[in-house]
Amino acid sequence: MRLSRQRRWEKSSGLYAELVGRGLNPDTNARRINGALAPEVCFLPVRLEIRPLPAACNLVHGRCRLVGALAALMAAAGPMAGAQAPPAPAVPAPAPARFVVVLDAAHGGDDSGGWLNGQAEKTFTLALSVRLRSLLSARGIPAVTTRESDATVDLNRRAEVANHANAQACLSLHASESGNGIHLFVSSMAPAPPTHFAAWKTAQAAWVTRSLALAGTLNSAFLQAGMTVTLGRTALPAVDSMTCPAVAVEIAPERGSDKKVTAGLDDPGYQARVAEALAAALLEWRSEARQP
Repeated sequence: MRLSRQRRWEKSSGLYAELVGRGLNPDTNARRINGALAPEVCFLPVRLEIRPLPAACNLVHGRCRLVGALAALMAAAGPMAGAQAPPAPAVPAPAPARFVVVLDAAHGGDDSGGWLNGQAEKTFTLALSVRLRSLLSARGIPAVTTRESDATVDLNRRAEVANHANAQACLSLHASESGNGIHLFVSSMAPAPPTHFAAWKTAQAAWVTRSLALAGTLNSAFLQAGMTVTLGRTALPAVDSMTCPAVAVEIAPERGSDKKVTAGLDDPGYQARVAEALAAALLEWRSEARQP
Protein backbone atom coordinates (compact mmCIF):
# COMPACT_ATOMS: atom_id res chain seq x y z
CA MET A 1 0.00 0.00 0.00
CA ARG A 2 1.45 3.30 -1.09
CA LEU A 3 1.55 6.00 1.55
CA SER A 4 0.42 9.47 0.76
CA ARG A 5 3.02 12.29 0.69
CA GLN A 6 1.69 13.62 4.00
CA ARG A 7 1.98 10.18 5.52
CA ARG A 8 5.48 9.84 4.18
CA TRP A 9 6.44 13.14 5.88
CA GLU A 10 5.02 11.90 9.12
CA LYS A 11 6.99 8.65 8.82
CA SER A 12 10.23 10.07 7.53
CA SER A 13 10.69 13.33 9.42
CA GLY A 14 9.69 15.18 12.53
CA LEU A 15 9.55 18.42 10.57
CA TYR A 16 6.00 17.93 9.39
CA ALA A 17 4.42 19.38 12.48
CA GLU A 18 6.91 22.25 12.51
CA LEU A 19 6.09 23.19 8.90
CA VAL A 20 2.40 23.03 9.59
CA GLY A 21 2.89 25.17 12.69
CA ARG A 22 4.56 27.82 10.54
CA GLY A 23 1.65 27.84 8.11
CA LEU A 24 3.57 26.03 5.36
CA ASN A 25 2.27 23.20 3.21
CA PRO A 26 4.61 20.25 3.52
CA ASP A 27 3.50 18.97 0.09
CA THR A 28 4.40 22.16 -1.78
CA ASN A 29 7.51 22.97 0.27
CA ALA A 30 9.27 19.72 -0.29
CA ARG A 31 11.78 18.52 -2.85
CA ARG A 32 13.72 15.43 -3.50
CA ILE A 33 17.29 15.18 -2.24
CA ASN A 34 19.10 11.98 -3.15
CA GLY A 35 15.76 10.33 -3.97
CA ALA A 36 14.09 11.33 -0.70
CA LEU A 37 11.64 14.05 -0.02
CA ALA A 38 12.90 16.95 2.06
CA PRO A 39 11.42 20.30 2.95
CA GLU A 40 12.50 23.21 0.88
CA VAL A 41 14.70 25.69 2.70
CA CYS A 42 12.99 28.93 3.44
CA PHE A 43 15.20 32.06 3.86
CA LEU A 44 13.72 34.55 6.19
CA PRO A 45 14.80 38.20 5.95
CA VAL A 46 17.27 39.17 8.70
CA ARG A 47 18.27 42.70 9.72
CA LEU A 48 21.69 43.10 11.37
CA GLU A 49 22.23 46.09 13.60
CA ILE A 50 25.50 47.05 15.36
CA ARG A 51 24.96 49.09 18.48
CA PRO A 52 27.59 50.40 20.98
CA LEU A 53 27.69 48.62 24.29
CA PRO A 54 26.43 50.53 27.31
CA ALA A 55 29.05 52.24 29.47
CA ALA A 56 28.65 49.62 32.18
CA CYS A 57 29.38 46.85 29.67
CA ASN A 58 32.44 48.70 28.38
CA LEU A 59 33.76 48.99 31.96
CA VAL A 60 33.25 45.30 32.57
CA HIS A 61 34.92 44.50 29.27
CA GLY A 62 37.89 46.71 30.13
CA ARG A 63 38.26 45.06 33.51
CA CYS A 64 38.17 41.67 31.92
CA ARG A 65 40.94 42.69 29.53
CA LEU A 66 43.02 43.99 32.46
CA VAL A 67 42.53 40.80 34.46
CA GLY A 68 43.49 38.80 31.41
CA ALA A 69 46.67 40.80 30.92
CA LEU A 70 47.67 40.38 34.56
CA ALA A 71 47.02 36.67 34.37
CA ALA A 72 49.23 36.44 31.27
CA LEU A 73 52.04 38.29 33.06
CA MET A 74 51.80 36.03 36.10
CA ALA A 75 51.85 32.98 33.90
CA ALA A 76 54.93 34.25 32.08
CA ALA A 77 56.70 35.02 35.36
CA GLY A 78 55.80 31.65 36.80
CA PRO A 79 58.92 29.80 35.65
CA MET A 80 61.12 32.56 37.13
CA ALA A 81 59.36 32.68 40.48
CA GLY A 82 61.76 30.17 41.99
CA ALA A 83 64.83 31.80 40.50
CA GLN A 84 67.06 33.66 42.92
CA ALA A 85 67.01 37.43 42.57
CA PRO A 86 70.33 38.97 41.52
CA PRO A 87 72.32 40.26 44.52
CA ALA A 88 72.11 43.96 45.23
CA PRO A 89 75.26 45.91 44.44
CA ALA A 90 77.56 46.17 47.44
CA VAL A 91 77.59 49.53 49.15
CA PRO A 92 81.18 50.74 49.46
CA ALA A 93 82.36 51.13 52.98
CA PRO A 94 83.15 54.64 54.09
CA ALA A 95 86.78 55.56 53.70
CA PRO A 96 88.73 55.61 56.95
CA ALA A 97 89.82 58.94 58.40
CA ARG A 98 93.09 60.23 57.00
CA PHE A 99 96.04 59.70 59.32
CA VAL A 100 97.37 63.14 60.24
CA VAL A 101 100.05 64.11 62.74
CA VAL A 102 100.31 67.54 64.37
CA LEU A 103 103.79 68.78 65.29
CA ASP A 104 103.72 71.51 67.92
CA ALA A 105 107.06 73.30 68.20
CA ALA A 106 106.94 74.80 71.69
CA HIS A 107 107.49 78.48 72.38
CA GLY A 108 108.26 80.96 69.57
CA GLY A 109 108.18 84.70 69.02
CA ASP A 110 108.34 86.58 72.31
CA ASP A 111 108.53 83.28 74.19
CA SER A 112 112.10 81.99 73.86
CA GLY A 113 111.66 79.08 76.25
CA GLY A 114 114.76 77.80 78.00
CA TRP A 115 118.35 78.34 76.93
CA LEU A 116 120.30 75.38 75.62
CA ASN A 117 124.03 76.09 75.78
CA GLY A 118 123.53 79.51 74.25
CA GLN A 119 120.64 78.50 71.91
CA ALA A 120 116.99 79.39 72.56
CA GLU A 121 114.67 76.44 73.04
CA LYS A 122 112.25 77.93 70.49
CA THR A 123 114.93 77.61 67.77
CA PHE A 124 115.69 73.98 68.62
CA THR A 125 112.04 72.90 68.64
CA LEU A 126 111.30 74.62 65.33
CA ALA A 127 114.29 72.95 63.65
CA LEU A 128 113.20 69.55 65.01
CA SER A 129 109.63 70.12 63.78
CA VAL A 130 110.84 70.95 60.25
CA ARG A 131 113.14 67.91 60.14
CA LEU A 132 110.48 65.55 61.46
CA ARG A 133 107.86 66.82 59.04
CA SER A 134 110.21 66.04 56.15
CA LEU A 135 110.81 62.50 57.45
CA LEU A 136 107.08 61.87 57.85
CA SER A 137 106.33 63.19 54.36
CA ALA A 138 108.87 60.73 52.93
CA ARG A 139 106.91 57.95 54.67
CA GLY A 140 103.56 59.12 53.32
CA ILE A 141 102.34 60.64 56.60
CA PRO A 142 100.96 64.19 56.33
CA ALA A 143 101.95 66.53 59.14
CA VAL A 144 100.38 69.79 60.26
CA THR A 145 102.56 72.22 62.22
CA THR A 146 101.44 74.83 64.73
CA ARG A 147 104.13 77.24 63.53
CA GLU A 148 106.47 77.51 60.56
CA SER A 149 108.61 80.38 61.78
CA ASP A 150 109.68 82.25 64.89
CA ALA A 151 106.11 83.33 65.61
CA THR A 152 104.15 83.66 68.82
CA VAL A 153 101.38 81.08 69.06
CA ASP A 154 99.24 80.99 72.21
CA LEU A 155 98.24 77.74 73.89
CA ASN A 156 94.62 77.89 72.79
CA ARG A 157 95.65 78.33 69.17
CA ARG A 158 97.89 75.26 69.36
CA ALA A 159 94.97 73.15 70.59
CA GLU A 160 92.69 74.60 67.92
CA VAL A 161 95.13 73.57 65.17
CA ALA A 162 95.29 69.99 66.48
CA ASN A 163 91.53 69.69 66.90
CA HIS A 164 90.75 71.24 63.52
CA ALA A 165 93.16 68.83 61.80
CA ASN A 166 91.34 65.86 63.36
CA ALA A 167 94.80 64.55 64.23
CA GLN A 168 95.50 60.95 65.14
CA ALA A 169 98.60 62.05 67.07
CA CYS A 170 100.06 65.28 68.36
CA LEU A 171 103.62 65.73 69.58
CA SER A 172 104.40 68.83 71.63
CA LEU A 173 108.17 69.29 71.14
CA HIS A 174 110.33 70.69 73.95
CA ALA A 175 114.01 70.67 74.94
CA SER A 176 115.96 71.03 78.18
CA GLU A 177 119.59 71.06 79.31
CA SER A 178 118.70 69.17 82.48
CA GLY A 179 118.04 65.48 82.70
CA ASN A 180 119.17 62.64 80.50
CA GLY A 181 117.81 61.45 77.16
CA ILE A 182 114.11 61.62 76.31
CA HIS A 183 111.30 62.66 78.64
CA LEU A 184 107.73 61.70 77.64
CA PHE A 185 104.83 63.40 79.42
CA VAL A 186 101.10 62.62 79.26
CA SER A 187 98.34 64.75 80.78
CA SER A 188 97.70 64.05 84.46
CA MET A 189 93.91 64.19 83.91
CA ALA A 190 91.92 61.16 84.95
CA PRO A 191 90.39 59.26 82.02
CA ALA A 192 86.77 60.17 81.30
CA PRO A 193 84.20 58.92 78.78
CA PRO A 194 83.85 61.03 75.63
CA THR A 195 81.04 63.55 75.41
CA HIS A 196 79.34 65.21 72.46
CA PHE A 197 80.59 68.63 73.56
CA ALA A 198 83.93 68.41 75.37
CA ALA A 199 84.86 71.09 77.89
CA TRP A 200 87.77 73.10 76.50
CA LYS A 201 90.16 72.85 79.43
CA THR A 202 89.46 69.15 80.07
CA ALA A 203 88.96 67.81 76.53
CA GLN A 204 92.06 65.60 76.83
CA ALA A 205 90.41 63.53 79.58
CA ALA A 206 88.55 61.49 76.95
CA TRP A 207 91.85 60.80 75.15
CA VAL A 208 94.21 60.10 78.05
CA THR A 209 94.07 56.34 77.52
CA ARG A 210 95.04 56.71 73.86
CA SER A 211 97.72 59.23 74.79
CA LEU A 212 99.26 56.70 77.18
CA ALA A 213 99.26 54.15 74.37
CA LEU A 214 100.98 56.64 72.06
CA ALA A 215 103.60 57.28 74.76
CA GLY A 216 104.20 53.53 74.93
CA THR A 217 104.83 53.39 71.18
CA LEU A 218 107.25 56.33 71.41
CA ASN A 219 109.03 54.71 74.35
CA SER A 220 109.57 51.48 72.38
CA ALA A 221 111.01 53.35 69.39
CA PHE A 222 113.49 55.35 71.55
CA LEU A 223 114.59 52.25 73.43
CA GLN A 224 115.25 50.47 70.15
CA ALA A 225 117.39 53.46 69.13
CA GLY A 226 119.45 52.97 72.29
CA MET A 227 118.24 56.06 74.13
CA THR A 228 117.28 56.55 77.74
CA VAL A 229 113.58 57.28 78.25
CA THR A 230 111.71 58.70 81.25
CA LEU A 231 107.92 58.53 81.40
CA GLY A 232 105.81 60.93 83.45
CA ARG A 233 102.45 62.63 83.82
CA THR A 234 101.87 66.30 84.52
CA ALA A 235 99.53 69.19 83.76
CA LEU A 236 99.95 70.24 80.13
CA PRO A 237 97.95 73.43 79.44
CA ALA A 238 98.07 73.15 75.63
CA VAL A 239 97.60 69.38 75.49
CA ASP A 240 94.72 69.37 77.99
CA SER A 241 92.46 71.10 75.44
CA MET A 242 93.27 68.68 72.59
CA THR A 243 90.83 66.06 71.36
CA CYS A 244 93.42 63.58 70.09
CA PRO A 245 96.20 61.35 71.43
CA ALA A 246 98.88 63.83 72.53
CA VAL A 247 102.29 63.52 74.19
CA ALA A 248 104.82 66.15 75.19
CA VAL A 249 108.32 65.10 74.10
CA GLU A 250 111.23 66.82 75.85
CA ILE A 251 114.73 66.18 74.52
CA ALA A 252 117.68 66.45 76.91
CA PRO A 253 121.38 65.71 76.30
CA GLU A 254 122.57 62.12 76.46
CA ARG A 255 124.67 61.37 79.52
CA GLY A 256 126.86 58.49 80.55
CA SER A 257 126.84 56.62 83.83
CA ASP A 258 129.01 59.37 85.26
CA LYS A 259 126.32 61.91 84.24
CA LYS A 260 128.67 63.56 81.80
CA VAL A 261 127.21 64.67 78.47
CA THR A 262 127.99 62.24 75.67
CA ALA A 263 125.75 63.90 73.05
CA GLY A 264 124.55 67.47 73.42
CA LEU A 265 121.50 69.11 71.89
CA ASP A 266 123.71 70.83 69.35
CA ASP A 267 125.06 67.48 68.13
CA PRO A 268 123.73 66.94 64.53
CA GLY A 269 124.02 63.16 64.88
CA TYR A 270 121.98 63.18 68.07
CA GLN A 271 119.34 65.41 66.51
CA ALA A 272 119.08 63.05 63.55
CA ARG A 273 118.69 59.99 65.80
CA VAL A 274 115.92 61.69 67.79
CA ALA A 275 114.04 62.67 64.63
CA GLU A 276 114.41 59.19 63.11
CA ALA A 277 113.13 57.52 66.26
CA LEU A 278 110.10 59.84 66.35
CA ALA A 279 109.32 59.10 62.69
CA ALA A 280 109.62 55.35 63.27
CA ALA A 281 107.28 55.56 66.26
CA LEU A 282 104.62 57.46 64.31
CA LEU A 283 104.86 55.00 61.45
CA GLU A 284 104.26 52.18 63.94
CA TRP A 285 101.39 54.14 65.51
CA ARG A 286 99.74 54.43 62.11
CA SER A 287 100.09 50.67 61.58
CA GLU A 288 98.50 49.99 64.97
CA ALA A 289 95.64 52.33 64.10
CA ARG A 290 95.23 50.45 60.76
CA GLN A 291 94.79 53.65 58.82
CA PRO A 292 96.31 54.58 55.45
